[in-house]
Amino acid sequence: MNVVVLGLWHLGCVTAACAAKFESIIGLDFDPTVVAQLQNGKPPLFEPGLVELIGEGLQSERLNFSCDPVFACTGADLLWICYDTPVDDNDVADLAPVIDGIERCVPHLRPGTLILISSQIPAGTCRALEFRFPDYRFAYSPENLRLGKALSIFTKADRIILGVRKEEDAKELEPLLIQFTQNLIIVRTESAEMIKHAINSFLASSIAFMNEISRICEQVGADAKEVERGLKSEPRIGPGAYLSPGGPFAGGTLARDVVALTKIGQEQGESLVLVPAIKLSNDQHKLWAIQKLREELGELSGKRVAILGLTYKPGTDTLRRSLAIEVCRELLKAGANVRAYDPIVEKLPDDLANITLSHNLEEVVTDAGAAVVCTEWPQIRDADWDAILAKTKDLLFIDANGFLGTAVGNRTGVTYRQVGKPSRQGEKAENLTPRRKDAKEIPKAGG
Repeated sequence: MNVVVLGLWHLGCVTAACAAKFESIIGLDFDPTVVAQLQNGKPPLFEPGLVELIGEGLQSERLNFSCDPVFACTGADLLWICYDTPVDDNDVADLAPVIDGIERCVPHLRPGTLILISSQIPAGTCRALEFRFPDYRFAYSPENLRLGKALSIFTKADRIILGVRKEEDAKELEPLLIQFTQNLIIVRTESAEMIKHAINSFLASSIAFMNEISRICEQVGADAKEVERGLKSEPRIGPGAYLSPGGPFAGGTLARDVVALTKIGQEQGESLVLVPAIKLSNDQHKLWAIQKLREELGELSGKRVAILGLTYKPGTDTLRRSLAIEVCRELLKAGANVRAYDPIVEKLPDDLANITLSHNLEEVVTDAGAAVVCTEWPQIRDADWDAILAKTKDLLFIDANGFLGTAVGNRTGVTYRQVGKPSRQGEKAENLTPRRKDAKEIPKAGG
């Protein structure tokens, strides 16, 4: 099968490299610089194992790269759209790259060629494209990658959703897709689009729900991890539920689908309540680290704060929609003196030029008043904290997920704040006891 993979960033590079183990692949992108780097075996972003896999594909000659749609599309059996759909500051997806890419390719495809979309798109997009490009067939298989684990997720997928208009389209794609999973779920295109929205919105709602419960736990002396255990013991919830106290969801992936469903509801005259509230709740939780810093340090102006980890996730070098970047901006706005550690990042966005960036963790933490764990790199967990903390007194750790709880959480001279754990066990709970003279006493055990 001659396959053209259009869009060569994270999704496209992973798709092209993995599929080249079985098919003849041409990776197409209209950025000559990106293509030139890929022809030399260098992807535009870091993903563990990707350089080696691209090298294997180039050496076998099953993988090639081009910026010429005539060369790439002539004779193609399948055009696979793999743009990483960008979102704006309000998490609204921009479909311009997808539509523009299709427009530039279809003049060079045979009429009737199947176009498979894996970019994230709003429900109803495939049907709209069928009207716009009536000589071509469209199918949808939403991407399911995770930064830092993309190759294993792609090549050993637990399931692949495939939305098609006709049974013949599914039969045409099945030999390609079953090389990556034995669980191929075939539905209509609109259902495939909605499945992606629904999965991400459900996961987002679970995160937002648990974080709201966790913030209440902090106030009343409960431990949110213990509450999590109790929740998952309920058979109707189950041990695999996406419920764990921690930081907000970041990046554009989950938020993009929450926003997409909200917009679709508005356009269809459906007054949604729950779905729009997910993003509102998550946006509020993004301020948790700043709130805890203020609770412990007071005003942040002039305070030295160390940021530990900058990337969106460990195992990648992307800063796009990273929570750490948002925290940095809030700290600068508050007048804090910010230092940042990351093992991979070489350069910060221009608006963060006042932040000192270093690959030396000890240098960043020494003499800081507080450290905020943002990206859970193993280099941070495995650092020599005995040596680092010996040079710093009375250090405050803000660690939403409890990543460093074992390493530093119980040390003398460290104040450690984690989502869902009260700062002083029992203090808030004691304050709930009635204090008025005429208040009834809480009954003692045994009546």
